[in-house]
Amino acid sequence: MAFQIITRRAAFLAGALVAGAAGAAVGSKLVSPARAETPQVEVAQGAAPASAPAAPAAPVVTARGLPDFTTIVRQYGPAVVNVSTVGTVKNAGAMNDPGEDDPLFHFFRRFGQPMPGPHRQPVRGLGSGFIISPDGLILTNAHVVDGANEVTVKLTDKREFRAKVVGADKDTDVAVLRIEARGLPTVKIGDAARTQVGEWVLAIGSPFGFENSATAGVVSARARALPGDSYVPFLQTDVAVNPGNSGGPLFNLAGEVIGINSQIYSSQGGGYMGISFAIPINVAMNVEQQLATSGHVSRGRLGVVIQDVNQSLANSFGLARPEGALVAQVEKGGAGAQAGLKPGDVILAVNGEAVTGATDLPSRIAAMKPGTPVKLTVWRDHAKRELEAKVGQAKDKTVASKDEGKPNSGKLGLVVRPLTPDERRQAELDGGAVVEDVTGPAEKAGIQPGDVILALDGAQVTSPEQLKALAEKAKGQVALLVQRGDAQLFVPLELG
Repeated sequence: MAFQIITRRAAFLAGALVAGAAGAAVGSKLVSPARAETPQVEVAQGAAPASAPAAPAAPVVTARGLPDFTTIVRQYGPAVVNVSTVGTVKNAGAMNDPGEDDPLFHFFRRFGQPMPGPHRQPVRGLGSGFIISPDGLILTNAHVVDGANEVTVKLTDKREFRAKVVGADKDTDVAVLRIEARGLPTVKIGDAARTQVGEWVLAIGSPFGFENSATAGVVSARARALPGDSYVPFLQTDVAVNPGNSGGPLFNLAGEVIGINSQIYSSQGGGYMGISFAIPINVAMNVEQQLATSGHVSRGRLGVVIQDVNQSLANSFGLARPEGALVAQVEKGGAGAQAGLKPGDVILAVNGEAVTGATDLPSRIAAMKPGTPVKLTVWRDHAKRELEAKVGQAKDKTVASKDEGKPNSGKLGLVVRPLTPDERRQAELDGGAVVEDVTGPAEKAGIQPGDVILALDGAQVTSPEQLKALAEKAKGQVALLVQRGDAQLFVPLELG
């Protein structure tokens, strides 16, 4: 039987797919048996988790010695919300070049008509979330709201609110929502670092659309690395988690949230198979603080490519046992190179704390604030040595906006961000705004994510804010000067 990780839109399986777009909203990927290499590192810098005003629920044990979760469900269940979304996806026939293998090709050719071009169809999705502040701040998964044009939050008292996406970080799969409400019930934030393997845990969410469902199990493993998720040391559990649970909280027996349910290990049918994964709440709260305050996530970077050390490699390098992270490549001019790291070095410890393997290093370095000094214990030439490094800055990419709104123009249908210094240097540009998302007029005009808007009606664009100001003054049709790759072109756009 083949197995897969249901991720990045797993919550959408519970939603009703519209107009023949069935299956388009569910993403999956195969689980590799092992990771030979871990990518360069970058995750949110540390920040103390915000405390919630609610008092912790006391764990109750039954006469048979099993935990009783009723107190936790009663006290914190009202803070768990249902998150429903409406977005658009390209229809199944939206192929760039369908060719003669497509049966519709012959149908349209018979009537002397070309194949219809790509178009988008509506899709509805469903997930979970939980309230972390009484004034309406909510945590969920980034894949729950990815591609959503509308996000609605439903409380257990049946009230519904249109939610704003404050920010979403796809690298950690964390999103922050806000609804306009006061005096809301909240969860209590715990500390995932204190979680023990074998500890009882409880998940509350909306599996397959069944709101406020509670399932329980134990923590199966800590700091679990998954293919393609180098920034998150996942908590593995055997809690029954299914599509629709995505974004919901994972509680410990004290009633504290220690994780956000995010992914499952599943058969091809997409159901629960006894293995689920949660984002540690410490990681999520670090990301939340940065998204809420600055609109983007800063990540530390060492600038090295690493891999695990097996027994054969340990023997080759003279190590007593397989341990640490083997440096396979060092980026020229990066933080690792400046510290003196070389290919063949084995990083054994960071600031005195042992590095158990290649999957352990990325999240630890990425969680450090860029510029932070760090001491690396390295195995080289059959001996230990200490190196001093200064954590580098990962490429700055805006992943969200502050609450006052994204730096874009609703009239244009564009979500844009400033160019990073590296992007300016590589493209040899003095200004411009990078397109991150398109809707409405911009989408109809053919603007694409990654395009750089250089000018509007001849006026040079120096920042996202200036583009918005220019668009607000414009009427009718405008001409955007766009750089796409190495080419520049003018794109006419009808204002919305």
